[in-house]
Amino acid sequence: MSTDRWSVDSWRSKPIKQAPFYADESALNEVERTLAGYPPLVFAGEARKLKRALGDVALGKSFLLQGGDCAESFAEHSADNIRDFFRVFLQMAVVLTFAGSSPVVKAGRIAGQFAKPRSANTEKRGDIELPVYRGDIVNDLEFSEAARAPDPRRLLEAYRQSAATLNLLRAFATGGYANLENAHRWMLGFVKDSPQSHRYQELADRITETLAFMRAIGLDAERHQEMRATDFYTSHEALLLGFEQALTRVDSTTGDHYATSGHMIWIGDRTRQLDHAHVEYCRGVKNPIGLKCGPSLQPDDLLRLIDALNPDDEAGRLTLICRFGSDKIVDHLPSLIRAVKRAGRTVVWSCDPMHGNTISAGGYKTRPFERVMSEIRTFFAIHQAEGTYAGGVHLEMTGKNVTECTGGARAITEGDLSDRYHTYCDPRLNAEQAIEVAFLVSELLKVERAGMPAQVHAAE
Repeated sequence: MSTDRWSVDSWRSKPIKQAPFYADESALNEVERTLAGYPPLVFAGEARKLKRALGDVALGKSFLLQGGDCAESFAEHSADNIRDFFRVFLQMAVVLTFAGSSPVVKAGRIAGQFAKPRSANTEKRGDIELPVYRGDIVNDLEFSEAARAPDPRRLLEAYRQSAATLNLLRAFATGGYANLENAHRWMLGFVKDSPQSHRYQELADRITETLAFMRAIGLDAERHQEMRATDFYTSHEALLLGFEQALTRVDSTTGDHYATSGHMIWIGDRTRQLDHAHVEYCRGVKNPIGLKCGPSLQPDDLLRLIDALNPDDEAGRLTLICRFGSDKIVDHLPSLIRAVKRAGRTVVWSCDPMHGNTISAGGYKTRPFERVMSEIRTFFAIHQAEGTYAGGVHLEMTGKNVTECTGGARAITEGDLSDRYHTYCDPRLNAEQAIEVAFLVSELLKVERAGMPAQVHAAE
């Protein structure tokens, strides 16, 4: 397949899944033509820089932290929400960087994560059946015929919101807000207020001592740009291929095609068919690509997908985002690792502990915190047993104090879910739970770096 001729629209001749039906095709075409004339959201050079950084992750020199909203919403787009998310993300990165003694590659599920794959095309309430909500880029969450009709004008709003979000993120990343001292001060506030503060205090104290030593020898943020700025990248699932094609550009320096909708795009577990449209589109753009790997993925099929998406075995090109569930990871991950290892292929292995651990409780979808951590712990242990590198985590999270996932240090219960359940789609870790994950993962990173043995246990 990878030797077939590729063009920016060759995906249109392939079968496609998870594509919304637009009643007015001419309106959709007009919107896509408009988007094709808009400036790129990100630049080819930035995507290449991310690919180099992910190449270090693939070689065990860095760690990938990827996370953000399950699906961004138009209504919740605000500077405060973006700031709160970015602040939590920085806190997590500081903890992981210090624990792993290595750089952390920061990629947000933001500025483009608007579309969601769904298990059914329609939703029924009582006697009324309507198209399912597919994210704000497609239709509206309100359960009415008008709101649920896919509207191509929403593609333009998604572009505008992504551009505004990126503008603010770039300002935060380079304008001083990302100062290492700021991130550490915020993290100390979290530790002080956490019910599990004793568990995190030692690491916090060590970071404080390190920063004090750096200041003492003249390494401060005023004189060293790297301490007050950071590299931050955007990523999303490339689900709406018409939108992606409209924002595909030819890089003037290389002649290569890049998706300029985000630095990294990924293929979902529902759309990774080798001969279908999503693989066809993604194999031709030069961005870093993610591939969601679920329980139904067989080792031979994974190798064929790797051949299609990364035929030159380029380090940093392909990230395998594993989402099995805490009760299935032991049965599925080892065979995939062994197949990739035997084939000598270079990939980033990342753990998505969210999507395989969704349950229903009290009328809400939720994710128990302990199941999330169980899958992460098992992911690390399996890689250690196989002699490979657990290179990242992929989280659905928010900077807000929501109550969508049960458990964590504050022990959110099923009865608490209705308090602040704000997600438009899937349950997210709140700010405290996300930072708690970072501290717990930091312990696994220290073990991984030390090369200590670990046992693999099936999740209870």
